[in-house]
Amino acid sequence: MNPSISIVVAIFNRRDELFELLNSLAFQTDKDFEIIIVDDGSLIDLKPTIKNFDGIFNIKYFRKNNSGPGLSRNYGAKRAANDWLVFVDSDVIVEKDYIENVKQGILTIPCDAFGGADKAHKGFNLMQKAISYSMTSVFTTGGIRGNKKAVSKFQPRSFNMGVKKEVFEKVGGFSEMRIGEDPDLSMTLWENGFTTAFFDTTAVYHKRRVDFGKFSKQVYQFGCARPILNQRHPKYVKISFAFPTLFFLGYVLGFIEYFVLNRGIILAFYGLYTFMVLIHAAIVTKNIAIAGMAVISTYIQMFSYGYGFLKSWVLLNVFRMKPQDAFPKHFHKN
Repeated sequence: MNPSISIVVAIFNRRDELFELLNSLAFQTDKDFEIIIVDDGSLIDLKPTIKNFDGIFNIKYFRKNNSGPGLSRNYGAKRAANDWLVFVDSDVIVEKDYIENVKQGILTIPCDAFGGADKAHKGFNLMQKAISYSMTSVFTTGGIRGNKKAVSKFQPRSFNMGVKKEVFEKVGGFSEMRIGEDPDLSMTLWENGFTTAFFDTTAVYHKRRVDFGKFSKQVYQFGCARPILNQRHPKYVKISFAFPTLFFLGYVLGFIEYFVLNRGIILAFYGLYTFMVLIHAAIVTKNIAIAGMAVISTYIQMFSYGYGFLKSWVLLNVFRMKPQDAFPKHFHKN
């Protein structure tokens, strides 16, 4: 039986990105799907953009008060008519065979939920491509979280994630977490006996952040979320989650060694790491300018995530704070 698909998109503003996403969905080789647009209290009118696609596919639009992406996805899921919920972020673009590949994956790989990779589109600017490299590279946290070979159980991310609707409802959908709600859902699925899988043919083009400042804030928040997730799901804690913090502390220790002991052994390691990232990024992106920016974005990612993880771990485990008290903005208020 051919799987029935409901694509759920939670969006706040991002009118131009929504047009690009819907435009990429308009040219699908398999047009048998519905789209649920959940306007999470946008400050601009999205209806004219959606109206451009009237008659092209089955699209439903809902507007609600702002509550954040997780609860907005839950809102859309309740209004979906089909058996599989496919969540994509509003800032992604899909290939024309995306729906076809999703259905093929469901038919050939038994699972209750799935995820796919993300990559940089050729039309993205240099900074977006550099950030995309850092978020997916084997030299960063991207290598830790990223693909079916790197992890024993794949944790789908909400920018490209599918779940059986009945399974999604059984576990209560996305939790009250605003940051890290997607790995939280994956581990909740595992704890309830459900399975996840990686579909290597369902990658999306993900824009992510467009400048280093916003990128730094984003990965800092990701770092803060991980100890919270570790506390919620202790069975799935991995030592590799602490790698960026060790990287961050090692760099600080390297400067202490250099100025106090007049030695540069530790910093030499970071020099080698920098060189390896530069060469690898140049090979992957085929552009030395992107590779140079990728070195900067990689250090931003490792330092910001590492500091966020360290801060969160100390607050939760040393000062014994409740996550909702330590990071109130990380949680929705129902």
